[in-house]
Amino acid sequence: MRLCVFCGSNFGLREEYRTGTEAFGRLLAERQIELVYGGAHAGLMGVLADAVLAGGGRVIGVIPEALVGRELAHQGLSELRIVQSMHERKAMMASLSDGFVALPGGIGTLEELFEVWTWSQLGLHEKPCALLDLAGFYAGLSTFMDQVAAEGFLRPAQRQALIVDAHAVRLLDRIANYRAAEILRG
Repeated sequence: MRLCVFCGSNFGLREEYRTGTEAFGRLLAERQIELVYGGAHAGLMGVLADAVLAGGGRVIGVIPEALVGRELAHQGLSELRIVQSMHERKAMMASLSDGFVALPGGIGTLEELFEVWTWSQLGLHEKPCALLDLAGFYAGLSTFMDQVAAEGFLRPAQRQALIVDAHAVRLLDRIANYRAAEILRG
């Protein structure tokens, strides 16, 4: 299995983000889940890649050429794919992956998550989309998405399809057991 993980190119202000990201990376390696991510060495992105690699796991980075030129590319990955644009990056990351997880991050992380979740809603894929809610980072967003569904702008089944969990082991178990047909069509 390969998971695409979106996360910050910064560390954030809470140590729990870094330690939770490291632990998640180690867990991916332990479970022999390959990581697909944005290819940078900065922030939580670098922490995650380094943790997977330190655990003996495989990491595929996908990075636009413009960011390589700014010396942001992680040079120690199992594989680094260089693309021309952010759109190409996201498309390649999605095609290489069996599911998606967002860790804490900024607007880029949110944009990436919402795009793949939208693709799920449109029936373009049936891959799980998930939030690892480290230190309650996504609690407000989760509550807001409940409101979006309650106000009729998101079908309840589509809201249910976004897996949200604060515990990495349980999150990965839920991803492994995800059945889009049961949730979205049932």
